Amino acid sequence: MKKAILLTLAFAFVILSCAENTSTVRVSPQMPNVVREEISQFVPANITSIIFAESSNGNDDGVRRLISSMASYGINFYRTASIPDGLFSSGDVIILKINAQWAERGGTNTDLLRNIIQAILDHPEGFTGEIIIADNGQAQFGSNRNGGSLDWQNANSLDRRTSTMDVIRSFQTQGHRVTGVLWDDFTTISVDEFSAGDNRNGFVVESNIRSTGLEVSYPKFVTEYGTHVSFREGIWNAQSRSYNSEGLKVINVPVLKSHGLFQVTAAVKNYMGVPSDRLTNMRSHNSVGTGGMGTLLAETRMPALNILDMIWIAPDRGPGAPYNQAVEINQIAASTDPVALDYWAAKYVLIPEAARIPGGRHNAMNPDATNPGTFGHWLRLSMNELHRAGITATMNEAEILVVDRRN
Repeated sequence: MKKAILLTLAFAFVILSCAENTSTVRVSPQMPNVVREEISQFVPANITSIIFAESSNGNDDGVRRLISSMASYGINFYRTASIPDGLFSSGDVIILKINAQWAERGGTNTDLLRNIIQAILDHPEGFTGEIIIADNGQAQFGSNRNGGSLDWQNANSLDRRTSTMDVIRSFQTQGHRVTGVLWDDFTTISVDEFSAGDNRNGFVVESNIRSTGLEVSYPKFVTEYGTHVSFREGIWNAQSRSYNSEGLKVINVPVLKSHGLFQVTAAVKNYMGVPSDRLTNMRSHNSVGTGGMGTLLAETRMPALNILDMIWIAPDRGPGAPYNQAVEINQIAASTDPVALDYWAAKYVLIPEAARIPGGRHNAMNPDATNPGTFGHWLRLSMNELHRAGITATMNEAEILVVDRRN
């Protein structure tokens, strides 16, 4: 530890340390809000991205604590009249981009999903928008080799029976505008934008291929509540014939796990569930290793927030993550920077577990690696794509602050 600052206030403590090049604030989970509000003054001037880490089994108040921790550093979950720079307004349409391609521990934890939805509905000005839970399993691969599902009967939940659709239905019975859209259902349908007069559900595909090998594609669809959504353009208003881009937000909710081809899958790789691989002849998936997900993030819609499910992780044989091969660590983390989040989670959460496995591939998971085929290589290429678009993202530990409230 090169530097340590110890504060003792109101029976709570904070340690700001720089271990190697990483700044970490370790915060007592019992710290009262009045004390946490004083912490932000200790953020070093060179910090560009902040990661918030919490202990949670998904079925507790971990999301609430995560939101509170973020607010202590000026990243407010709720946008209100008094907090105009908050992330989510009361009338937003919010897509929760989950991982629905895999059953068991490979999919987003549905207990965590329930609590994220509840947090949105608890907007202090009253939530009047719409919540859409979505993913595209490409109608291929996945646990049953035919794509994703919002209704896996062997789900990633505390009791293993609570599927994504179960969560959605529970909110619908309470009268909330919460819906699920499995983009697999129309991933083979090529469509034009609403503005071109095409009201069909499907994927818009741009014919020109980017330098990363990606052929940009994204979903557009109408929800069961009649909301016209273009993932890239926003919410379509047929009367004004215009899109409201600001009114559409994305919360990216991936699972931290190993990947057989790309070594690590987390926030950046989770965007592979946005394009249509079927309509682009596998160019989307093939482009991951050359930075294509960075292109996709930059050219479609960046998530307003990334919440990483680390409740059960798969340090080996991912991305399927069957029950008997997952490791329970009961943690979640969040950041507005998906690259920094992936860098930190791979290096300090996934790799230590992978290194315990004889003959494992933890070296190829190293985010600092630069050889083609390693996680670090393609994550850096993705980051470079974001930089070209003027989007903040970093793999430089000196620029990352981790606010760590894990037990």
